[in-house]
Amino acid sequence: MNTSAVKDVSFDEDSIKVFLMDGRAISVPLVWYPKLYHATPEQRDAWEICGGGYGLHWEEIDEDLSTEGMLRGAPAPRVRKSTKVSASKFG
Repeated sequence: MNTSAVKDVSFDEDSIKVFLMDGRAISVPLVWYPKLYHATPEQRDAWEICGGGYGLHWEEIDEDLSTEGMLRGAPAPRVRKSTKVSASKFG
């Protein structure tokens, strides 16, 4: 899949929009990326380009996105909730 380097990023109430050097723009719902969805506007605006120009990183919220994943339409993997083990199982 052809990808292009990141030029700029913007947010609105419901989405993230990534502008690529080749002129394309990728717009995806923020709900796909819970860390970004729950971040403050200041945290969202603190992005930096990484991955040789093909990724984005947010240090404070520990989030990384790639242009390839966004172009594929891949939301963030869901985090599994830990299951509590009953003490009675062990004795």
